[in-house]
Amino acid sequence: MDNKTIIVSNRLPLQLHLRNGQLKMKPSVGGLATGMKSVHKDEKGIWIGWSGLIEEDIDKETHKKIDRLVAKENCATVSLSKDDVDNFYYGLSNRTLWPLFHYFMEYTEFENEFWESYKTVNQKFADVVLQHAEDGDQIWVHDYQLLLLPALIRHRKPNVTIGFFLHIPFPSYEIFRCFPWRDELLHGILGADLIGFHTYDYERHFLSSIKRILRLEVNFNEIAYHERIVKVDSFPMGIDYNKFHEAAKSHKKLCSEERSELQRKLDEHFQSTKDTKLILSIDRLDYTKGIPNRIRAFEYFLNKYPEFREKVRLIMLSVPSRSDVPQYQLLKKETDELVGRINGEFSTINWTPIWYFYRSLPFDNLIDLYSAADIALITPIRDGMNLVAKEYIATRTRKDGVLILSEMAGASKEMNEAILINPNNFEQIADSIKFALEMPLEQQISRNHLLQKRLKRYSVEKWAHEFMKSLKATKNIEKVTLSKRLDEQERKTMFEKYNSAKNRLLLLDYDGTLTGFQDNPQNAQPDEKLFSLLDQINNQNQTNMVIISGRDRETLEQWFKTKNYAMITDHGVWAKEKNNSWKPLERLRSDWMEIIRPVLETFADRTPGTFIEEKKYSLAWHYRKADPELAQIRAIELNTVVTSLISNNELTVLNGNKVIEVKNSRVNKGRAAGYLLSEKDYDFILAIGDDWTDEYMFEEIPNWAYSIKVGYQKSKAKYYVKSTQEVRQLLQGFAKSK
Repeated sequence: MDNKTIIVSNRLPLQLHLRNGQLKMKPSVGGLATGMKSVHKDEKGIWIGWSGLIEEDIDKETHKKIDRLVAKENCATVSLSKDDVDNFYYGLSNRTLWPLFHYFMEYTEFENEFWESYKTVNQKFADVVLQHAEDGDQIWVHDYQLLLLPALIRHRKPNVTIGFFLHIPFPSYEIFRCFPWRDELLHGILGADLIGFHTYDYERHFLSSIKRILRLEVNFNEIAYHERIVKVDSFPMGIDYNKFHEAAKSHKKLCSEERSELQRKLDEHFQSTKDTKLILSIDRLDYTKGIPNRIRAFEYFLNKYPEFREKVRLIMLSVPSRSDVPQYQLLKKETDELVGRINGEFSTINWTPIWYFYRSLPFDNLIDLYSAADIALITPIRDGMNLVAKEYIATRTRKDGVLILSEMAGASKEMNEAILINPNNFEQIADSIKFALEMPLEQQISRNHLLQKRLKRYSVEKWAHEFMKSLKATKNIEKVTLSKRLDEQERKTMFEKYNSAKNRLLLLDYDGTLTGFQDNPQNAQPDEKLFSLLDQINNQNQTNMVIISGRDRETLEQWFKTKNYAMITDHGVWAKEKNNSWKPLERLRSDWMEIIRPVLETFADRTPGTFIEEKKYSLAWHYRKADPELAQIRAIELNTVVTSLISNNELTVLNGNKVIEVKNSRVNKGRAAGYLLSEKDYDFILAIGDDWTDEYMFEEIPNWAYSIKVGYQKSKAKYYVKSTQEVRQLLQGFAKSK
């Protein structure tokens, strides 16, 4: 059976209305509905979302009717109550996440009731998805209302491929960390295999929170998480370019009788005031859009350049939005008052500076406005993408017109030919309006030619196609990771071979393998359970168990002083066979430490949370407790500085697990393992470790031996286990042998 694609968003791409018991349905025309149309049809898709009708308004019969109607459109509904909508949608989604992710901390409300509802509704969505999902399916989850959904699906259906796309900005770590349930949100998103954002900036902010809040390893744009690699990437959303461009072309060909009433009024305006230029502004009425600032900036322009009075007019279309939320009511009041004041101050008998519309307009009227405007003034304070800017450019059939765009809009990253402004800088906006009004036609055409070429190529269909292509490619990511899971069958085979072997060698790394990591390395001493397991294995006559560690000899001597274990310390400098005394495997100098120590001390002083561990033959700079992003930068710096200092010496820099260690280049665990293998013939060999330093050991042992990496990451080892707890389980298996 072919795998299908399931699309999940808060709302279905359908508008359902219930009036006087009559149910009416029509398709939505938004950017997401358009972009996903091809995925929905081509991939044998199902679209899951809320119908827009609450449970209290629907009886059982109507519910069945809705299900039948939407099923014909390959959709399925999630049923929500009035409380769900109030607390999940109007509550956490729009009074917490929306302002927080757009940097409006002052509007953000952290209510536990909202959060509980958000969890409940995400589970409701998960339940409906799971009714339709089968192994091998692809599931694409959309936007901030469903941040917990990927993990909820993954928990019940691990063998599906999940993509998640956020259509709004992802805020910086400093903002996101204020959210009380931040860990749960991040774990929810990480249920996906591919996480998409509009811009690299949002991707970077997300990865920063992953590193600094969850302390997970990030390798470029890949996160190692629960035995999976999660890919993070940016996909700037486009528009249906041809739809807008062709509509504008058709619009130009209409005779006067066929034109809309709005267009006829615009035509009259142009005939009566031929030199007047129109500046267009279209937004949802939302505090993120910077509407009051834009009006004040226009007022500033009229005062700074009075010669443009009666020669320029601002047409403002504000589409009503969330009118029952207090902040939006205040915003409308402020906007109304500003427009009234400025019109009252500057208007003449023949001229009103601002034409203000507070309503939705049909598509044809939008084309009227786009086609008539000489300049589009788009100045959001913060915006995930902003498709209005792209739509304006798509309608410029003669390639004239100028786009003034806020650098805070995601679209600015790919529309460099526009005039980019800071929405809080009135001086810059005023100067930019003047520059746009006076821009020569040739320059307008040159800029718009490049913009149109780019927008036509990267349309909304291309955006959806690129995301789906990347989502399918995530299935191959794990093939790059050489290690495979040491599953139950492999363990059974391994223990059988161990039991039948005559000479067995176990090479056991210490930190991160036998014990977990500690902020202070001296706190990682072995516990009684570990001693018990090691004793049982060590007492087996046919087994040579060797603890092989980067730890210094003195520390391991102190921790294991009552034991007769075989050990190799300092990455291979000292060796002790079972029941024997220590002997050096290498003769090393340590005078180089006097030169390197001051360098490491400087980095420790400059990086809070780091410290130096001095061993007899090496120096280690630990950064486990430091801020992950600062530590990453310092680690690169330190690597560069130390590498240049030791270029003519027999020294090397080891990049371990949250540690950089400088030691003699002749010494490594591979050479030490080679020494043990040369002493005796073994018919069972196992090496286990978690660190980059253990890779030398994995390379040295024979191909038929068992090499096991602790943790899910790229490695030369054949197998991997998840954690030190699983290592202990393996030791229990070996301990049962004789």
